[in-house]
Amino acid sequence: MTKKEIVKTISEEIGLTQLKTKEIVQKTFDAIVDTLVQDERIELRNFGVFEVKKRAARKARNPRTGEKVFVPEKFVVTFKPGKEMEERVRELERKANEQAAAAVAQENAATGPTSPTTPGPSANGAPSANGTLGGASAYEAESRSAT
Repeated sequence: MTKKEIVKTISEEIGLTQLKTKEIVQKTFDAIVDTLVQDERIELRNFGVFEVKKRAARKARNPRTGEKVFVPEKFVVTFKPGKEMEERVRELERKANEQAAAAVAQENAATGPTSPTTPGPSANGAPSANGTLGGASAYEAESRSAT
C-alpha cells in the first residue's frame, strides 16, 4: 500500500478531501521522523515501537573481490510490532495454514493416495501396524499363495 492509497482510504472513511487528508498523513509521518531524530524512540500503543539504534563499526568482506573492508558505525531505525499487531498477523498466518491444509486435503481427495507404501487393509479392514495385508509380511503372503 502506498501513501496515496492510505490517503484515499482515510479520506473516504472520514469524509475529508484527499488534499486535506494528505496533509494530515504527511504531518503524522514528519512528526514520527522528527521524534526519532530527537528522542530516538517513539512508542505508538497497539501499533509498535520505532527506535533508532546504533550499529557498531565492523570489519566486513567484499563478496566480489574477497577484500576486507571497514564498515563504520551507523544509526538504523528498527521497528518492533505491538501486541495487537502481532496477534492479527498470527491470525493471518493461521488462516493461511488452514487454507493450505484444506487445499492439500482437497487435492488428495481428488487424486487419491499415490504413495506405494500406503498400508493395505488388515484382516479386520484396518491398516496393520507394519503396513502389510492381514498382519503378514509380503514374503509370508507370497509363500502362502505358492503352496
